[in-house]
This record gives sequence, C-alpha cells and structure tokens, in this order.
Amino acid sequence: MSVNTPSNSVPSSTSRFQVHVINEGHGSGAAVGDGADPPHYEETSFGDEAQNRLRISFRPGNQECYDNFLQNGDSAKTDTTFHAYDSHTNTYYLQTFGHNTMDAVPKIEYYRNTGSVSGPKVNRPSLLEIHEQLAKNVTVAPGSADRVANGDGMPGDEQAENKEEDTAGVVKFGWVKGVLVRCMLNIWGVMLFIRLSWIVGEAGIGLGVLIILLSTMVTSITGLSTSAIATNGFVRGGGAYYLISRSLGPEFGGSIGLIFAFANAVAVAMYVVGFAETVVDLLKESDSMMVDPTNDIRIIGSITVVILLGISVAGMEWEAKAQVILLVILLIAIANFFIGTVIPSNNEKRSRGFFNYQASIFAENFGPSFTKGEGFFSVFAIFFPAATGILAGANISGDLEDPQDAIPRGTMLAIFITTVAYIGVAICVAACVVRDATGSINDTIVSGMNCNGSAACGLGYDFSRCQHEPCQYGLMNNFQVMSMVSGFGPLITAGIFSATLSSALASLVSAPKVFQALCKDNIFKGLQFFAKGYGKNNEPLRGYFLTFVIAMAFILIAELNVIAPIISNFFLASYALINFSCFHASYAKSPGWRPAYGIYNMWVSLFGAILCCAVMFVINWWAAVITYVIELSLYIYVTYKKPDVNWGSSTQALSYVSALDNALELTTVEDHVKNFRPQCIVLTGGPMARPALLDITHAFTKNSGLCICCEVFVGPRKLCVKEMNSGMAKKQAWLIKNKIKAFYAAVAADCFRDGVRSLLQASGLGRMKPNTLVIGYKKNWRKAPLSEIENYVGIIHDAFDFEIGVVIVRISQGFDISPVLQVQDELEKLEQERLALEAAIKDNEREEGKGGIRGLFQKAGKLNITKPAPKKEGNINTIQSMHVGELNQKLVEASAQFKKKQGKGTIDVWWLFDDGGLTLLIPYILTLRKKWKDCKLRIYVGGKINRIEEEKISMASLLSKFRIKFADIHIIGDINIKPNKESWKVFEEMIEPYRLHESHKDLTTAEKLKRESPWKITDAELEAVKEKSYRQVRLNELLQEHSRAANLIVLSLPVARKGSISDLLYMAWLDILTRNLPPVLLVRGNHKNVLTFYS
Repeated sequence: MSVNTPSNSVPSSTSRFQVHVINEGHGSGAAVGDGADPPHYEETSFGDEAQNRLRISFRPGNQECYDNFLQNGDSAKTDTTFHAYDSHTNTYYLQTFGHNTMDAVPKIEYYRNTGSVSGPKVNRPSLLEIHEQLAKNVTVAPGSADRVANGDGMPGDEQAENKEEDTAGVVKFGWVKGVLVRCMLNIWGVMLFIRLSWIVGEAGIGLGVLIILLSTMVTSITGLSTSAIATNGFVRGGGAYYLISRSLGPEFGGSIGLIFAFANAVAVAMYVVGFAETVVDLLKESDSMMVDPTNDIRIIGSITVVILLGISVAGMEWEAKAQVILLVILLIAIANFFIGTVIPSNNEKRSRGFFNYQASIFAENFGPSFTKGEGFFSVFAIFFPAATGILAGANISGDLEDPQDAIPRGTMLAIFITTVAYIGVAICVAACVVRDATGSINDTIVSGMNCNGSAACGLGYDFSRCQHEPCQYGLMNNFQVMSMVSGFGPLITAGIFSATLSSALASLVSAPKVFQALCKDNIFKGLQFFAKGYGKNNEPLRGYFLTFVIAMAFILIAELNVIAPIISNFFLASYALINFSCFHASYAKSPGWRPAYGIYNMWVSLFGAILCCAVMFVINWWAAVITYVIELSLYIYVTYKKPDVNWGSSTQALSYVSALDNALELTTVEDHVKNFRPQCIVLTGGPMARPALLDITHAFTKNSGLCICCEVFVGPRKLCVKEMNSGMAKKQAWLIKNKIKAFYAAVAADCFRDGVRSLLQASGLGRMKPNTLVIGYKKNWRKAPLSEIENYVGIIHDAFDFEIGVVIVRISQGFDISPVLQVQDELEKLEQERLALEAAIKDNEREEGKGGIRGLFQKAGKLNITKPAPKKEGNINTIQSMHVGELNQKLVEASAQFKKKQGKGTIDVWWLFDDGGLTLLIPYILTLRKKWKDCKLRIYVGGKINRIEEEKISMASLLSKFRIKFADIHIIGDINIKPNKESWKVFEEMIEPYRLHESHKDLTTAEKLKRESPWKITDAELEAVKEKSYRQVRLNELLQEHSRAANLIVLSLPVARKGSISDLLYMAWLDILTRNLPPVLLVRGNHKNVLTFYS
C-alpha cells in the first residue's frame, strides 16, 4: 500500500500521533515505516466521499499533533461532506482506542447525576444505538465528529445541556482546615480545663485513662464507620444526616437528621452559657457584676451568640479563620499547662497540692478514690461528652474539596491527637497534684509530728484535716487546678474561652447545614422553606437565624442541666445509627457497598452501635428513653408519609437479600395442599385498562397469593420492546399508587398466544409460580377476526397443557376502558395546553410590553404550545368536541363495581365438576375479604332427582369437613333435560353464521367447503356434542332461575377437548352459558387437590 501526503493533511513531525492519508487505489500494501510491520486498522463511524482515507497511527512521542487534530473537531476537515456511518465508502480511521468506534470508553461523566456540581453529566450511546444497523448518509455537523467518536451522543440528537455550576468564588476546605481543626476544637471542650482533674482524682490514673480509652473506643469505632460510609461514593452536604439517610433510608435519616440538627442548635446555647459562666466568675472576682449571676449569664450569652451569628453569616471563610485563631489559642493554653508542670512550685501552690512531678503522688493517685455517690459509670457519664464532636468536619461535608479523603483523614487524626492530649493532661496533672489540699501555707510538717503516710506528708505538708472537713483545693475539690499548675494562669482562661466559643461556632455552622440538607430532601413537607441557600456557597441563612432563635431561647433559660443529658443522647443516637449503617450496608452484601476506606469491620461497627446505646443509658436512662421515643415517633411519621425518594439504601439491599433467601428456602419445601393459594397471571394488558378484572382477581389474591398483571405487545420487536420498556415503571407505579399488591410483567411476541405461552412458562420464581390464569371474557368474539378467536381459545388449551387452572370473568359491560382513558388523556392534554397558554399570556402582560407579541410567541414555543396537527376523521377532532358527560358512563361505573363494598347478598357457587376444589376455594377466599364479608355462599351441585336429600347431606358433610361455611345447598336434578325451544333457538341463531351445513351438500362440495373453511362448525361436530350443547343452554336457564339476583356467580368452566370442539362452538358455549347474568367467574382448576380435610 502506497502512502501519499495531501496538501490538507497534518504536517509531518515526530509526534505520538502521526496522520497519514492512505490511497486505497492500490491492492498491495507497503510498510508504513522502515522495518515496521504494517498496522492493522478498524473501520470507524466516519467517512468522506474523497479518494483518500485519513488514518491515524500510533507513534511514540508527544500528543501535540493529535490534540490539534481532534480538538473541537475543527482541525480535521476535508473539502467534502462528513458521513457519520458510511462504512462502505471512504471512512475516517482513528486507530487510537476509544476513537475508532461508536462504543464509548469509560468516563466519569457517564456516571454523574443530572445537575451534578462536580461536572456535567454525559449520556453514553444507548445499547440500541450501538446494536442496531447504522443509518446511511447521516450528515454530521462540523465539530460533532469528535463527540460521536467518543460515544458522547448521536449526531442530531437533542440532548439536554447539563451546565456545570459556576464554582467561581465558592469556598472549599481541605482536610486540615475543614475537618482536623474543627474536630479538634469540638472535642477539646471546656471539660479539658475544668473537669479532667476532678475525673482523674475520682477514678485515679488507671481508671481515668480507662475512661478516656473507653470513650475513645466509642468515638474511634464511629469514626471508622463514618470513614467507610463517607468513602462509599460522593458525599454531599448534610453530614451525619446525609450519611445515615443514604445508608439506611429516609425513615432513619429523617428522624435522626431532625434531632441531630436540633441537638446542634441547643449545643450552641450550652457552649455559650459555659463561656458566659466563666466570664461571670471573672466578674465576681473583680466585683464587677452587672445585675446578678443569672441575668449576667443571659446578657453575656446573648451578646456572644449575636457575634457568633455575625461571623457565621459573613461566610464560611471568615468562620474558618476564626476557628484557626481559636485553635492557636487552645494549643497555647495546653502547652502552657505542660510547661507549668515543670516550673518549680512555690509555697502557695504547694499548699494547694501542686508539688511538680512526684513518684509518690503518681503512686497515690493511680488507684480510684470515689466520693459518696460517685462510681466508675457516673464519672464516665460526666467525661464522655468531652469525647464527642467527631462529626464537626463531616457536618460541613458540602463545603469540603474532597469529602471522601478529608473526612476519614481529618476525623481519625483528630481523635488520635485529642486522645493523646487528654491522656497526657490526665497523667501529668495526677502526677503533680494531690487529691486534697487545704490551701494554707501553715499546714506543714514540724519536727516530732507523726506522718499519716500520704504523699503530701512525705513532701512536708499535712492535709489530714481534709479527711474530716471539706477542703477547697486539690484534684477532688478545685476545678481550677489547671490554672494553678500552668505557667501563666490567664492563658488557661483564654483556653476555656477558645474551647467554648469554637464549639459554639462549630455547632452554629453544623446545625443549619444539616437542617438545610434535610429540608432539601423534602422529607418533612413543612420545612421546605429552610432549604433555600444564598450566595456562592449556598449558605443556609434561614437556617442560621432559626438556629439563632433556638439558641437564644435556651440561653435565656440559663439553666441547661436538664436539657444537657438529652442533647448528649441525641448525639449518641446519631453515632449509634452511623455504626449501624456501616454494619447494615456490609450485612446486606450489596455490590454497591465498596468503601475506599477499608479499615473497618461490620461486627465492630455493630458492637459500636450497641456500645453507643449502652452509653446512652449509662449517662442518663430517662434521657435515653426520651431520645428513643422521639426518634421512634419521627420514624413512624416518615414511614407513614412515604417520601418519594430512592437513595439505594442498605435497607433496600437487605430487603432484596431477605426476599432472595426466603425464595430459595421456599424451594426446599415441598408443596402441600394446606398451603395452596391461588397464584394468578391476569391478562389485563395495561393494569389501568381493565381495572375490574384486576380488582376481582386482587380480591382473592391480596395478602395470600401471587398476582401478576401481564401484557403482550404484538408487532415488530424493535417497536414493541421500546414501548414495553418505556411503560414498565409507570404501570408498576400505578399498581403501587392504587394499593394493589401485584406485579406487572410484559413480553413482546409475534402473536398474542405466543406471548401468553411465554408468560405461562417463565413467570414467577421458584415456588412462587402462577398456578391460575385469569382472563376476561371476549365479548366481541362474533365480530373479531378469526385469528383472535384462535388465540383466545388457544391460550385456554395452553394453560390446561401446562396444568394451570383457568378463570374466565364476564361482566355485562366488558372490561376494556381504554377508549375512555384515551379520551381523558386527550382532554387533559388540551387542558394543560390551555393553562400553559394562559400562563404565557399573563407572563407577557407582566413584562410591560417588552418584546411585544413576539415575546408571547416565543414563550408559547418554549411551552410546546402548537396548533394541533390535523388527524383522521373521528379522532382528535371528535375528541375535542366531546364533553366529559358524553363518555360511556356505564362502562366507567362497571369498571369500578368490584371496588365497592358488596352489600348483603349471595355468592352462588355452581360446583358442577370436581376440579380439585378451586371452584369452591376462590369464593370462600372472597368471603374473607372486607368488601365481600356480608355475602353468603350458596352451593349448587348436580344430582339425581330421586336422591336429592342424600346428595344434599353428602355435600354438607364434605363442606363441613373442609370447614367452609355456607348458607344453603341446592341439588339440581334436571340439568340434563333439554332446554326449552326459545333458548335453543337463541343458541342456533348464535352459531348459524359459522356453520358449514355440509350435510346438505354432495360429498365433493362438502369436502371442498371443509378445505376452504376448516374453522367452521360442521354438522357432524354439532351432532356429536349435541348433548353438551343442550347442557350449556339448560344451565343458563337454571342460572336465570336460581342466581339472577346473586352478587356473583362462580361456575365450573366447561372444557373443550382438543381436536373435537371447534373454537367458534366453544365460544358459543361460553356465551350462551353466561348470557344475561350477574358477574360470572368460570373456574376450572388443574384437577389437583387444593382443599383437604386432614390436619
């Protein structure tokens, strides 16, 4: 093959992608390069009509030439027209993988959600586009070749433009400033400075460290679970609520999200009051009180929360800067404490119990020394809230650059650093300060005084009187021990300020963010007002002010000792559910559970959930009970409301696994007659098209058996499959909306019978397979094409061949209300168009003449308001002129007759032939339903005229053994007598158009008629089954006589022997049998027992 270089090719250079034009006029192939094998090329979807083909071959080097060639599709142009799918003439060849086929290479854009803030969603080519034969001579607009080659869409497709959200100016945080700093500030609370010394004094160094480690174990397990959930997909804003709701579903997420947001809002008040109390203590020392302690706390707290609100509303960037400043102050305060422990103590500090590091003090303080009323768990309950705050970073997940990386790294590192700090402070303070001290510098040991063996005594001080009277200093008595020990006391006060204000600020930011995410999901309809965000960062300003109001309300109370345990339990409930979410997602074994953070274990997460629940009761049992009651109430509310969301939760995954396991377990159990239940295939077409047929079937399958609404699409497979797939979800949703416990299934087939045959064989799963076919009576059989009648009777034969029972339902008006639905749809469309046009006119009027009438037409165009296209006579023009009152009201009323409660009446069961008991079981099940419970069963059976009483007693005995209640039993002894002449005449007139009348012709003519019309009823056939025909007509007379007033008639279905009874004769039997009667169920089981009187 020779290589020619045209004038419009890409200039030759040493590049990774070299472009050559190949002349196809030669049959021989020459090497492209010296000593190189000729490359193999694959046809692409692009071609031109020129003499040459453009080919790209792969070469080592840079990509500059290739980028110039493909960028925007502008560099690679020819003088002729592009043909997208021309694979027979000249075609573009792009050997680079992913550019040489309509099939798309994997790209992240295909997996994004619509409207994703991280980038636009791109639609990959559908299976239909790459599977169907390509169209010829499809012109591609310049610049679109690259798009199609990459599989980004078909030329000419109208795809919705996914505009990437403008992220300019949006503040996003990394893992340090966004998670680590926030978590450390939230975990390091005021407890570190004013309660940790008391805790280690009560529990001792050993148990004190154990308390810290136990608390850390709870938070660490929760941190691991949080990390696993956060790395199992893209995390949006909402923190704990988002993680729980997307894992366990809206029921758990909505309930915990609301109380978690409320807990954060009240936590603002708690931290601010803690800050205000410290300020008030300083005012007391300087004798500068404003009013009184309580009101001073309210005044200072109110001013503080207003300032914090201003920082928050100013934006996340200002809030983050404030957090960094507060962290620096906090770290300086902690460092100040450790420095103070090595600064030699003076007499005043020694009298208060501080002796620097002493082995004797360490040994003395190692064991516990619980005071009256305190114990391990009570001390643990006091300390544990100090370990919380690990979700501070996760709560602003929407403001993180990479939540999947930031949350695990920042959270776990924060837990580690704060735990080390807590343990370090606890050990250091317990190794330097004794438990009790008087504070008097005169309490020293003098010569001749007996030492009581305490560490202080060994160091020259006698604090023995603290055993008999309360002292003010030491670990057990003085909450300001860290200020005393530190190198510069005011820095500890600054640390307390920093700890309280940073925690308050973090909670003030977390509560609105979580609440906004909850409101956006619209789980609680009344809270939608707070979903709106403002500015580039989508700041929840409304949520900020709501949090401010809640915080102010609790600050004005100024007494949070009662509410504090409940808030702690709210946080613990969140931790418990996060752990349970991780366990549940792992246990459900969903393929979608693939967390990038692999350091977790499902059983450890479950243990963490149980531990959190236990800690809730340890902290405060009544607060735990209140938390559970509130959460359960919200859970029930959300479950009742059933929000229309689908997040692929682990609850859904576990439901699937449970259903699958139960279905598999069911296959190991042999069928037993006591467990038989009707499991029905109902040929409704679309379920909304024949509601009465579905209603009567649902009446005896609801909560007891399988019901599958089936539809067969007949025609070209491509069109049928497209129509079928497009309506599957809509029709199943209709069933759910109308509270019908049924499935929808559809098949595409060449003919109706083939489709039903497929459904009969393949529907169901394991033991949950259909055993009964339910169809509507074909009311128009005399006008229908012969093929439809053959299919109708054929599916009855097929059902019997597959040993499946058959139920044929007949009502006077028929079942199909499709014409009514079509009219309603057209009227609704017209009404929508009218309203849209009115809205466009109103909008145009508001614009004060801007754009004039042109603007109106533009708006109308956007709303797809166009003049209806002219259609065939009797179609849309007729529909537009119709009034709703002119619809077939009787048909509509008949379609709803089984939805109504049936009054007092009877269900007449004509059990003429023993089919295993299905004819009796179905009406019995109906009487158990609420709508049919007032109807009594009347049983009609055939018998001998001279044995009526004996037959009646025998049947009553059988029914009593079956434990089926009945109102009466009738023995019909005159079934086999001839019907009257009028009835028989009706039957003869019915079949007359379909008779062959071959007996009146000569043999040759008769044979010819049989060949030309094999479907017609022959005289021989009619004579052979004359007795059966008599029976059907006579039965109708009896039904008219006995059951004309019944609510429902259940009647044994006559069976047409294959090859003996023609289709038209069988349809005539069914017609005459059920003519002019109340609703009739023709039932025939598969002749296997469905009833038993054995226990």
